[in-house]
Amino acid sequence: MNEVAVFESRAPTLTAAQVRGQVQLVQQVMEAVMKDGVHYGTIPGTDKPSLLKAGAEVLMTTFRIAVDPQIEDLSSQDEIRYRVRCVGTHQTSGVVMGAGIGECSSNEEKYKWKRSNDREFERAPEDRRRIKYGWDKQKRQEYEVKQVRTEPADVANTVLKMAKKRALVDFTLTALAASDCFNQDLEDMDEDIRDSGHEEQKRQVRQPKPRAQAEPSAERPKAEQQQIDPNKKIAAGQVKVIQKAIERTEGKVASETFCQQFGIESIPDLPFVKVNDALKWISDQADEGSAS
Repeated sequence: MNEVAVFESRAPTLTAAQVRGQVQLVQQVMEAVMKDGVHYGTIPGTDKPSLLKAGAEVLMTTFRIAVDPQIEDLSSQDEIRYRVRCVGTHQTSGVVMGAGIGECSSNEEKYKWKRSNDREFERAPEDRRRIKYGWDKQKRQEYEVKQVRTEPADVANTVLKMAKKRALVDFTLTALAASDCFNQDLEDMDEDIRDSGHEEQKRQVRQPKPRAQAEPSAERPKAEQQQIDPNKKIAAGQVKVIQKAIERTEGKVASETFCQQFGIESIPDLPFVKVNDALKWISDQADEGSAS
């Protein structure tokens, strides 16, 4: 009942159990493989982490999906603008999983303007320069920054990559029903907007109830708390992630071969620190089997 049948061309409609199994697998991969700040990031003022490009690529590997970005150039004389449609196809069955849309423009605030020195500012045409005002929260005073327009061609590659990333994340959240786990594109929010959300969150947060006694872990040094025991075994959810990854190779990788590769008697004996290496090895073996 936990088999993710969304990839089967003979089963276009999923049961509730199959949908639940797919969502649970996304959650298990997030817990076992993904790292905060690398695969996802938490934006102040939001209730869910934001899925990053690296995290979307991990999920594409997990579900064996190949993506084909279709690029539409909407640029004009003074603007670089791309719209990307990301089509995802299951690598084994060839079933099209869906599509995601992403767009980016050099007229977005972070690409349109750059800081300048006094000489550059004075020589720039009036319609291609400005003074931006902001508020320094630490000094609690207003500040101003002289800016000039960037040349659109200088940010063309960055704009294209950002459009592709947004399309990939959109496809991942939609095709894998992962929107309940992640937000989208919040890392691209303007800094002032993120800060205002963070301030609002701090005003609304409830004060924690006093504890009867401090937890022992709170008294240990921070470095000791963050250290991972090399002998720690993977959790039950991580065992399922490994087993699912092996099953998706369709016989190209056997559990016995996997255990021999990592010098263990069974999958639950795999050290926690080797989870990423194990999933990469399974993926590499599956790719080699497909190529041969």
